[in-house]
Amino acid sequence: MKPRVLEFLNKEVEHKHIPGAVIHVSYKREVIMHEAIGKRVVYPKSEAMKLDTIFDLASLTKVVATLPAILKLIDGGFMSLHDPISNFIPEFSRNGKDRVTVKHLLTHTSGLPSHKQYYIEGLNKEQIYERIYQQELEVPMGKKVIYSDLGLIVLYNLIERITGETFERFSKREIFDPLDMTETCFNPRFAKDRFAATEYSEKLTDYKHGIVHDENTESMGGISGHAGLFSSVRDIANFAEMVENNGIFRGRRILSGPSLEIARLNYTEFDVEGRGLGWQLKGKGRAACGDLFSEDSYGHTGFTGTSIWFDPTVKLHVILLTNRVHFGRNEEILRIRPRLHNLIRASL
Repeated sequence: MKPRVLEFLNKEVEHKHIPGAVIHVSYKREVIMHEAIGKRVVYPKSEAMKLDTIFDLASLTKVVATLPAILKLIDGGFMSLHDPISNFIPEFSRNGKDRVTVKHLLTHTSGLPSHKQYYIEGLNKEQIYERIYQQELEVPMGKKVIYSDLGLIVLYNLIERITGETFERFSKREIFDPLDMTETCFNPRFAKDRFAATEYSEKLTDYKHGIVHDENTESMGGISGHAGLFSSVRDIANFAEMVENNGIFRGRRILSGPSLEIARLNYTEFDVEGRGLGWQLKGKGRAACGDLFSEDSYGHTGFTGTSIWFDPTVKLHVILLTNRVHFGRNEEILRIRPRLHNLIRASL
Protein backbone atom coordinates (compact mmCIF):
# COMPACT_ATOMS: atom_id res chain seq x y z
CA MET A 1 0.00 0.00 0.00
CA LYS A 2 2.67 2.50 1.02
CA PRO A 3 4.39 2.79 -2.41
CA ARG A 4 1.06 3.37 -4.15
CA VAL A 5 -0.07 6.01 -1.67
CA LEU A 6 3.26 7.83 -1.81
CA GLU A 7 3.19 7.75 -5.61
CA PHE A 8 -0.34 9.18 -5.55
CA LEU A 9 0.58 12.02 -3.19
CA ASN A 10 3.83 12.81 -4.99
CA LYS A 11 1.89 13.22 -8.24
CA GLU A 12 -0.40 15.72 -6.52
CA VAL A 13 2.69 17.61 -5.36
CA GLU A 14 4.15 17.54 -8.88
CA HIS A 15 0.89 18.94 -10.28
CA LYS A 16 1.07 21.72 -7.65
CA HIS A 17 -2.27 20.73 -6.16
CA ILE A 18 -0.65 20.58 -2.71
CA PRO A 19 2.82 21.70 -1.55
CA GLY A 20 3.28 18.54 0.52
CA ALA A 21 1.60 16.30 3.05
CA VAL A 22 1.96 14.26 6.18
CA ILE A 23 -0.06 11.05 6.21
CA HIS A 24 -0.76 8.59 9.01
CA VAL A 25 -2.68 5.34 8.53
CA SER A 26 -3.64 2.97 11.34
CA TYR A 27 -5.21 -0.42 10.58
CA LYS A 28 -6.39 -2.84 13.28
CA ARG A 29 -4.67 -0.66 15.91
CA GLU A 30 -1.28 -0.83 14.15
CA VAL A 31 0.38 2.08 12.36
CA ILE A 32 1.01 0.96 8.79
CA MET A 33 1.99 4.32 7.32
CA HIS A 34 3.51 7.46 8.84
CA GLU A 35 5.19 9.58 6.17
CA ALA A 36 6.00 13.15 5.14
CA ILE A 37 6.32 14.13 1.47
CA GLY A 38 6.83 17.33 -0.50
CA LYS A 39 7.36 20.78 0.98
CA ARG A 40 6.08 22.53 4.08
CA VAL A 41 6.75 25.85 2.34
CA VAL A 42 7.34 26.61 -1.34
CA TYR A 43 7.33 30.40 -1.42
CA PRO A 44 9.53 32.36 -1.22
CA LYS A 45 12.02 29.53 -0.59
CA SER A 46 11.14 25.84 -0.56
CA GLU A 47 11.69 23.77 2.57
CA ALA A 48 10.98 20.09 3.07
CA MET A 49 7.92 18.77 4.87
CA LYS A 50 8.79 16.88 8.06
CA LEU A 51 6.89 14.54 10.33
CA ASP A 52 7.01 17.09 13.15
CA THR A 53 5.60 19.92 11.01
CA ILE A 54 2.89 21.95 12.75
CA PHE A 55 -0.31 22.49 10.75
CA ASP A 56 -3.19 24.92 10.98
CA LEU A 57 -6.01 22.40 11.51
CA ALA A 58 -8.77 24.82 10.45
CA SER A 59 -12.15 23.11 10.95
CA LEU A 60 -10.61 20.02 12.53
CA THR A 61 -10.76 22.34 15.57
CA LYS A 62 -14.47 21.49 15.66
CA VAL A 63 -13.86 17.80 16.41
CA VAL A 64 -10.44 17.86 18.09
CA ALA A 65 -11.19 20.65 20.58
CA THR A 66 -14.83 21.80 20.66
CA LEU A 67 -16.56 18.42 20.42
CA PRO A 68 -14.50 16.70 23.15
CA ALA A 69 -14.93 19.75 25.40
CA ILE A 70 -18.72 19.55 25.00
CA LEU A 71 -18.70 15.77 25.57
CA LYS A 72 -16.61 16.33 28.71
CA LEU A 73 -19.27 18.72 30.02
CA ILE A 74 -22.01 16.21 29.19
CA ASP A 75 -20.06 13.47 30.98
CA GLY A 76 -19.72 15.76 33.98
CA GLY A 77 -23.43 16.51 34.22
CA PHE A 78 -23.07 20.20 33.34
CA MET A 79 -25.42 20.06 30.35
CA SER A 80 -27.45 17.79 28.11
CA LEU A 81 -27.75 17.79 24.34
CA HIS A 82 -31.32 19.04 24.54
CA ASP A 83 -30.55 22.07 26.70
CA PRO A 84 -31.43 25.31 24.90
CA ILE A 85 -28.39 27.51 24.38
CA SER A 86 -30.39 30.34 25.96
CA ASN A 87 -30.22 28.51 29.32
CA PHE A 88 -26.55 29.45 29.43
CA ILE A 89 -26.43 32.46 27.08
CA PRO A 90 -29.75 34.34 27.48
CA GLU A 91 -28.74 36.90 24.84
CA PHE A 92 -28.71 34.17 22.19
CA SER A 93 -32.51 33.76 22.40
CA ARG A 94 -33.18 36.87 20.29
CA ASN A 95 -35.01 36.65 16.97
CA GLY A 96 -36.52 33.20 17.42
CA LYS A 97 -33.47 31.30 18.65
CA ASP A 98 -34.77 30.53 22.15
CA ARG A 99 -35.32 26.82 21.35
CA VAL A 100 -32.03 26.17 19.55
CA THR A 101 -30.22 23.44 21.51
CA VAL A 102 -26.68 22.14 21.96
CA LYS A 103 -27.63 19.25 19.68
CA HIS A 104 -28.78 21.60 16.93
CA LEU A 105 -25.44 23.38 16.93
CA LEU A 106 -23.36 20.18 17.00
CA THR A 107 -25.35 18.64 14.13
CA HIS A 108 -25.44 21.87 12.08
CA THR A 109 -29.24 21.85 12.10
CA SER A 110 -29.83 25.09 14.02
CA GLY A 111 -30.81 27.06 10.92
CA LEU A 112 -27.99 29.55 11.45
CA PRO A 113 -26.17 30.76 8.32
CA SER A 114 -23.03 28.96 7.25
CA HIS A 115 -20.64 31.91 7.40
CA LYS A 116 -20.45 35.66 7.80
CA GLN A 117 -17.45 37.82 6.95
CA TYR A 118 -17.27 39.61 10.29
CA TYR A 119 -13.56 40.24 9.82
CA ILE A 120 -14.22 42.68 6.97
CA GLU A 121 -15.78 45.04 9.50
CA GLY A 122 -12.92 44.49 11.93
CA LEU A 123 -15.20 43.07 14.63
CA ASN A 124 -13.63 41.57 17.75
CA LYS A 125 -14.79 38.48 19.64
CA GLU A 126 -17.48 40.19 21.73
CA GLN A 127 -18.81 42.11 18.75
CA ILE A 128 -19.03 38.88 16.74
CA TYR A 129 -20.94 37.24 19.60
CA GLU A 130 -23.37 40.18 19.58
CA ARG A 131 -23.95 39.82 15.83
CA ILE A 132 -24.75 36.14 16.27
CA TYR A 133 -27.12 36.92 19.16
CA GLN A 134 -29.02 39.22 16.78
CA GLN A 135 -28.88 36.81 13.83
CA GLU A 136 -32.13 35.42 12.46
CA LEU A 137 -32.35 31.78 11.40
CA GLU A 138 -32.17 31.10 7.66
CA VAL A 139 -34.36 27.98 7.88
CA PRO A 140 -36.42 26.41 10.70
CA MET A 141 -34.23 24.51 13.16
CA GLY A 142 -33.99 20.76 12.84
CA LYS A 143 -35.07 20.68 9.19
CA LYS A 144 -31.89 21.08 7.13
CA VAL A 145 -28.13 20.72 7.47
CA ILE A 146 -26.37 24.06 7.03
CA TYR A 147 -22.73 23.58 7.94
CA SER A 148 -22.31 26.60 10.19
CA ASP A 149 -19.18 28.16 11.63
CA LEU A 150 -21.49 30.47 13.57
CA GLY A 151 -22.88 27.57 15.57
CA LEU A 152 -19.40 26.49 16.64
CA ILE A 153 -18.54 30.06 17.64
CA VAL A 154 -21.57 29.93 19.93
CA LEU A 155 -20.38 26.62 21.42
CA TYR A 156 -17.01 28.22 22.15
CA ASN A 157 -18.87 30.94 24.05
CA LEU A 158 -21.00 28.31 25.78
CA ILE A 159 -17.98 26.33 27.03
CA GLU A 160 -16.46 29.45 28.56
CA ARG A 161 -19.78 30.45 30.17
CA ILE A 162 -20.24 27.03 31.79
CA THR A 163 -16.65 26.43 32.91
CA GLY A 164 -15.85 29.98 33.99
CA GLU A 165 -12.46 29.72 32.30
CA THR A 166 -11.00 30.13 28.86
CA PHE A 167 -11.68 27.53 26.21
CA GLU A 168 -7.93 27.37 25.64
CA ARG A 169 -7.18 26.50 29.29
CA PHE A 170 -10.08 24.05 29.64
CA SER A 171 -9.25 22.10 26.47
CA LYS A 172 -5.56 21.95 27.35
CA ARG A 173 -6.16 20.59 30.86
CA GLU A 174 -9.05 18.26 30.08
CA ILE A 175 -8.17 17.01 26.59
CA PHE A 176 -4.71 17.84 25.25
CA ASP A 177 -2.55 17.28 28.34
CA PRO A 178 -4.09 13.87 29.19
CA LEU A 179 -3.57 12.83 25.56
CA ASP A 180 0.07 13.96 25.58
CA MET A 181 -0.78 16.40 22.79
CA THR A 182 2.11 18.69 23.65
CA GLU A 183 2.18 20.40 20.24
CA THR A 184 -1.53 21.17 20.07
CA CYS A 185 -2.57 24.72 20.91
CA PHE A 186 -4.05 28.01 19.80
CA ASN A 187 -1.76 30.92 18.92
CA PRO A 188 1.33 28.67 18.83
CA ARG A 189 4.76 29.91 19.81
CA PHE A 190 6.95 27.44 17.92
CA ALA A 191 9.83 28.53 15.71
CA LYS A 192 8.80 29.65 12.22
CA ASP A 193 10.52 26.67 10.59
CA ARG A 194 8.14 24.24 12.33
CA PHE A 195 5.04 25.40 10.46
CA ALA A 196 3.41 24.42 7.19
CA ALA A 197 2.94 27.83 5.58
CA THR A 198 -0.59 28.77 4.55
CA GLU A 199 -1.86 31.67 2.44
CA TYR A 200 -0.15 34.95 1.60
CA SER A 201 -1.26 37.85 3.80
CA GLU A 202 -1.21 41.37 2.40
CA LYS A 203 -1.22 42.69 5.96
CA LEU A 204 1.89 40.67 6.87
CA THR A 205 3.47 40.96 3.40
CA ASP A 206 4.38 37.32 3.98
CA TYR A 207 2.83 33.87 4.04
CA LYS A 208 1.21 32.90 7.32
CA HIS A 209 3.33 30.71 9.62
CA GLY A 210 1.61 29.94 12.91
CA ILE A 211 -1.03 32.63 12.43
CA VAL A 212 -4.52 31.24 11.94
CA HIS A 213 -5.68 31.17 8.33
CA ASP A 214 -9.38 31.69 9.10
CA GLU A 215 -10.06 35.42 9.05
CA ASN A 216 -12.91 35.48 11.60
CA THR A 217 -10.81 33.47 14.06
CA GLU A 218 -7.91 35.86 13.57
CA SER A 219 -10.29 38.76 14.39
CA MET A 220 -11.33 36.89 17.53
CA GLY A 221 -7.75 36.74 18.78
CA GLY A 222 -6.77 33.43 17.21
CA ILE A 223 -9.14 31.23 19.22
CA SER A 224 -12.62 29.97 18.35
CA GLY A 225 -14.73 26.85 18.36
CA HIS A 226 -14.70 26.51 14.59
CA ALA A 227 -10.99 27.12 13.82
CA GLY A 228 -7.70 28.22 15.32
CA LEU A 229 -6.13 24.99 16.55
CA PHE A 230 -2.61 24.01 15.45
CA SER A 231 -1.14 20.53 15.83
CA SER A 232 1.20 17.84 14.52
CA VAL A 233 0.44 14.40 13.13
CA ARG A 234 1.79 12.74 16.28
CA ASP A 235 -0.71 14.61 18.44
CA ILE A 236 -3.65 13.97 16.12
CA ALA A 237 -2.70 10.28 16.09
CA ASN A 238 -2.95 10.29 19.90
CA PHE A 239 -6.41 11.83 19.64
CA ALA A 240 -7.44 9.25 17.03
CA GLU A 241 -6.19 6.41 19.23
CA MET A 242 -8.38 7.65 22.08
CA VAL A 243 -11.45 7.96 19.83
CA GLU A 244 -10.91 4.49 18.36
CA ASN A 245 -10.41 3.04 21.85
CA ASN A 246 -13.79 4.43 22.96
CA GLY A 247 -12.39 7.16 25.20
CA ILE A 248 -9.35 5.46 26.73
CA PHE A 249 -5.77 6.54 25.99
CA ARG A 250 -2.93 4.39 27.32
CA GLY A 251 -4.96 3.14 30.25
CA ARG A 252 -6.50 6.49 31.16
CA ARG A 253 -10.11 7.38 30.43
CA ILE A 254 -10.47 10.76 28.73
CA LEU A 255 -14.12 10.64 27.61
CA SER A 256 -16.89 8.17 28.37
CA GLY A 257 -17.65 5.42 25.89
CA PRO A 258 -21.36 6.34 25.70
CA SER A 259 -20.63 9.99 24.84
CA LEU A 260 -18.35 8.97 21.98
CA GLU A 261 -20.93 6.45 20.79
CA ILE A 262 -23.74 9.00 20.59
CA ALA A 263 -21.41 11.36 18.71
CA ARG A 264 -21.21 8.82 15.87
CA LEU A 265 -24.98 8.42 15.42
CA ASN A 266 -26.72 9.91 12.39
CA TYR A 267 -29.05 12.72 13.49
CA THR A 268 -29.82 13.96 9.96
CA GLU A 269 -31.48 11.08 8.11
CA PHE A 270 -33.73 13.72 6.52
CA ASP A 271 -30.76 15.25 4.66
CA VAL A 272 -28.31 13.93 2.05
CA GLU A 273 -25.50 15.08 4.38
CA GLY A 274 -25.08 12.75 7.34
CA ARG A 275 -24.22 14.49 10.62
CA GLY A 276 -23.34 13.14 14.01
CA LEU A 277 -22.36 15.31 16.94
CA GLY A 278 -19.54 17.32 15.40
CA TRP A 279 -18.61 14.53 13.01
CA GLN A 280 -19.46 14.37 9.35
CA LEU A 281 -20.82 10.92 8.47
CA LYS A 282 -20.43 9.17 5.15
CA GLY A 283 -24.09 9.82 4.40
CA LYS A 284 -25.83 9.51 1.04
CA GLY A 285 -23.84 12.07 -0.94
CA ARG A 286 -20.22 12.69 -1.79
CA ALA A 287 -17.88 12.18 1.16
CA ALA A 288 -14.23 13.02 1.69
CA CYS A 289 -13.63 9.40 2.76
CA GLY A 290 -14.45 8.22 -0.75
CA ASP A 291 -16.60 5.36 -1.95
CA LEU A 292 -15.06 2.31 -0.26
CA PHE A 293 -15.20 3.26 3.41
CA SER A 294 -18.15 1.62 5.15
CA GLU A 295 -21.49 3.30 5.82
CA ASP A 296 -20.48 3.61 9.49
CA SER A 297 -17.51 5.85 8.67
CA TYR A 298 -17.13 9.30 10.21
CA GLY A 299 -14.60 12.10 10.11
CA HIS A 300 -14.01 15.75 9.35
CA THR A 301 -12.06 18.04 7.08
CA GLY A 302 -10.34 21.41 7.43
CA PHE A 303 -10.25 24.20 4.84
CA THR A 304 -6.45 24.45 4.95
CA GLY A 305 -6.22 20.88 3.61
CA THR A 306 -6.48 18.70 6.71
CA SER A 307 -8.69 15.69 7.41
CA ILE A 308 -9.24 12.70 9.68
CA TRP A 309 -11.51 9.75 8.86
CA PHE A 310 -12.43 6.58 10.72
CA ASP A 311 -13.88 3.33 9.37
CA PRO A 312 -14.82 1.40 12.52
CA THR A 313 -15.88 -1.73 10.64
CA VAL A 314 -12.25 -2.52 9.80
CA LYS A 315 -10.60 -0.48 12.61
CA LEU A 316 -9.03 1.96 10.16
CA HIS A 317 -8.25 5.64 10.50
CA VAL A 318 -6.49 7.98 8.11
CA ILE A 319 -4.99 11.36 9.00
CA LEU A 320 -4.05 13.61 6.09
CA LEU A 321 -2.42 16.96 6.85
CA THR A 322 -1.68 19.34 3.98
CA ASN A 323 -1.34 23.09 3.60
CA ARG A 324 -3.06 23.27 0.22
CA VAL A 325 -3.98 26.98 0.75
CA HIS A 326 -0.28 27.85 0.39
CA PHE A 327 -1.09 27.65 -3.35
CA GLY A 328 -4.33 29.60 -2.94
CA ARG A 329 -7.91 28.46 -2.62
CA ASN A 330 -8.09 25.93 -5.41
CA GLU A 331 -10.49 23.01 -4.99
CA GLU A 332 -8.23 20.11 -6.00
CA ILE A 333 -8.26 18.87 -2.40
CA LEU A 334 -11.94 17.96 -2.91
CA ARG A 335 -10.85 15.34 -5.47
CA ILE A 336 -7.66 14.31 -3.69
CA ARG A 337 -9.34 13.18 -0.46
CA PRO A 338 -11.89 10.64 -1.81
CA ARG A 339 -9.43 9.15 -4.30
CA LEU A 340 -6.76 8.78 -1.60
CA HIS A 341 -9.16 7.06 0.80
CA ASN A 342 -10.36 4.75 -1.99
CA LEU A 343 -6.75 3.79 -2.71
CA ILE A 344 -6.01 3.07 0.93
CA ARG A 345 -9.19 1.06 1.58
CA ALA A 346 -8.81 -1.01 -1.61
CA SER A 347 -5.25 -1.91 -0.59
CA LEU A 348 -6.19 -3.48 2.75
